[in-house]
Amino acid sequence: MKFLISVIDNLSNSGTPEEMVAIDSFNDRLRANGNWIFAWGLQAPETATVIDNRAGIHTETGKPLFDSKEHYSGLLLIEASDLESARILAFDASKACNRKVELRPLH
Repeated sequence: MKFLISVIDNLSNSGTPEEMVAIDSFNDRLRANGNWIFAWGLQAPETATVIDNRAGIHTETGKPLFDSKEHYSGLLLIEASDLESARILAFDASKACNRKVELRPLH
């Protein structure tokens, strides 16, 4: 099964050097155990824009979807044998990056 782990933050570019070491170590463990698919950080929410071209309306907001103090600052795509295994990895991810995370199964 595949899962998305979204990292939740309230600052931009907030990873300390110590947190980056912990994140790299966690990612290395994901790779070694066959759970790794992909991970990446996201730029600040101010760089986001919502685009809608349904029915050719060609609109763009120039801002993120949600106006919130918290935002997604990164993501991990992982593979796990079941939801409980993914939950354990999500708890480990939260600890490694020192942030809240959201776990969501993929179709």
